[in-house]
Amino acid sequence: MHVKIFMWSYIVTAVSLVVAFVYGSWSAVVLCAILGVLEVSLSFDNAVINATILERMSEFWQKMFLTVGIVIAVFGMRLLLPLLIVYFAAGLPPVEAFQLAMNPPADGAAYFPDGSPSYETLLTDAHPIIAAFGGMFLLMLFLNWLFEEKEHTWLTWLERPLAKAGRLDSMAILVACLLLLVVSETLAEDAETVLFAGLLGLVVYLAVNGLGTFFENAEHIGEDDGEARETNVDHEPSVAGRNTKLVKAAGKAGFFLFLYLEVLDASFSFDGVIGAFAITSDPILIALGLGLIGAMFVRSLTVYLVRKGTLSEYVYLEHGAHWAIGALAVILMISIGVHISEFITGLLGVAFIGAAFISSIQRNKRLRAKGEEVGTVHA
Repeated sequence: MHVKIFMWSYIVTAVSLVVAFVYGSWSAVVLCAILGVLEVSLSFDNAVINATILERMSEFWQKMFLTVGIVIAVFGMRLLLPLLIVYFAAGLPPVEAFQLAMNPPADGAAYFPDGSPSYETLLTDAHPIIAAFGGMFLLMLFLNWLFEEKEHTWLTWLERPLAKAGRLDSMAILVACLLLLVVSETLAEDAETVLFAGLLGLVVYLAVNGLGTFFENAEHIGEDDGEARETNVDHEPSVAGRNTKLVKAAGKAGFFLFLYLEVLDASFSFDGVIGAFAITSDPILIALGLGLIGAMFVRSLTVYLVRKGTLSEYVYLEHGAHWAIGALAVILMISIGVHISEFITGLLGVAFIGAAFISSIQRNKRLRAKGEEVGTVHA
């Protein structure tokens, strides 16, 4: 199974490194490989969250995530999105922004001799907008999970009280907006722009997540009606009726879950793209390393987690991933006014995932010692 799932990742990696060599010799190969490792290390929590969503999608949309999704990840999120950000932030057309990226100042300077800023400088200057949008989107994802009742709890002393607090309607929106207001007024140089970007991130989350949930619920209602019609006289569901329970999100529901995953990927990719400029400002190498190599491995890892049932066996992994996302969201918001290294973000994510994995192993050992199944619901 490992070879089958990761085969295309290995092939894409090999091809990308060959292209990097042709493009810029061995130095480009090394930079491309480093960027790929950076993306995977920063996005492991992304893979876990993706897996929780992918489990709800039909096989068709899972394939779309691995095919069309990777194209969007490479050319949309890692190449086109930074150009669009520069366009909206500095008013520089995408074509000119790309030309600027391909011809940086000598010796990696932030400005050209005539005083005009480099592509890297323009993108870095747009960081408050990026951080506010991505931070709010990820924060809403984390808070909605944090304030809901859960089958399992990891940090029980904290998760259970917060789940009870979540019974208050719109608690997640209230907390997110309050944090955005505090950050924009205390850390942002341009409070109005940060507020707008943050609210846009909030609106995008509510729209995409809401539409996905709406169509998924609509499909479930249709399935329930079909099952009721196919029930026999002994009130036992027919074979067709039982199969409908196994049907995953398809059609419009699958599309919006797919769209949700792509927006989520964009929010996660922001820190990777910005962090990549500490290694190279070449957009081609960034697209090859972060996009083709990194994003492909993250997608393969996502599918691997789904096919192996890893999240069902190691139940706290999802918790660790959400706490890592919460930490990333807060770091993005704080970084609007205070520089925080992307390596700190990556280490925090690894720490949360690692701690959750260890806790899951310990839980499984306790259950097996009692003769209980690992999938049994326990706190």
